[in-house]
Amino acid sequence: MGDSRLSVPIPVTVLSGFLGAGKTTLLRHLLKAEHGLKIAVIENEFSDAGIDTQLLGAEPVQVMTLSNGCVCCTIHTDLTKALYLLLERLDSGEIHFDRLVIECTGLADPAPVAQTFFIDEELRERYLLDGIITLVDAAHAEHHLTQTIAQAQIGFADRLLVSKRDLVDEASFDALSERLTRINRRAPIRIVEHGNIDLAELLDVRGFNLNADLGGGVSLRPVRKGHSIDRISSLVLRTDQPLDIDRLSEFMNELLEAHGKQLLRYKGVLSIAGEPRRLVFQGVLKLYGFDWDTEWEEGATRESVIVFIADDLPEAKIREGFARMAQP
Repeated sequence: MGDSRLSVPIPVTVLSGFLGAGKTTLLRHLLKAEHGLKIAVIENEFSDAGIDTQLLGAEPVQVMTLSNGCVCCTIHTDLTKALYLLLERLDSGEIHFDRLVIECTGLADPAPVAQTFFIDEELRERYLLDGIITLVDAAHAEHHLTQTIAQAQIGFADRLLVSKRDLVDEASFDALSERLTRINRRAPIRIVEHGNIDLAELLDVRGFNLNADLGGGVSLRPVRKGHSIDRISSLVLRTDQPLDIDRLSEFMNELLEAHGKQLLRYKGVLSIAGEPRRLVFQGVLKLYGFDWDTEWEEGATRESVIVFIADDLPEAKIREGFARMAQP
């Protein structure tokens, strides 16, 4: 496989979102802009497996290099095959790219796409999942959000891009922002107009890095109490009591055993008893990792913060387990 094994992993951005929210417009902007980046885009055109092969010709994966050096890849096969094919062509020098964007079709669940980069060891070496970006159509959000899969796309996101903002009034936009925040407390909300957005909002999000950044939305936007109509919701827990690491491990194991399939995203920056460094952990569904981060600064408040985003969030169980960790 050539020498590129030694190189830095390729950052991957997953683009998800509502039907008609403007993913294609955004991709077009991304591929045509003169940003000097070599971006490969995988467009997954079909979510159904049983497509008539006569329609597709002999090649289930078509790769085309654009004039600005970006690479467009249309797949009618599973994602893993397309990812390996791109690596083969990259290693052989046929194509060049240093970033990858994957577009999920309309109502696709981003979970299997994210899991691909955790489960397959070789892909994990070569690609680095950077962030999940979800586009929200402001004009049709209320209708879309009646579907749990649309709520899940919000829950998985590291960034929320709201399109068609000009079609709704201030009160509707505020109500939508509040609802999005209830579902996902981690993801900052940005407005995108006709596919135009600063690339810094899309790339190098580092949403899956094990670091002490919980995401721009967590501490900035408090949510008013009240019953949520959505199945997906967030919970943020904080304490300045040092946590017991054995109880933490026990708590996470129990939680993942019972509710792993419901926990879309979760992340914590924790103060552990007797340890000068922060403990950072995060996960998607049942897959999670943890690591020691930098030391707490002298005189700084050592506060543990955990964010959970889940389908039918087991709030009482999480609060009870969290309180147990902080007991002396």
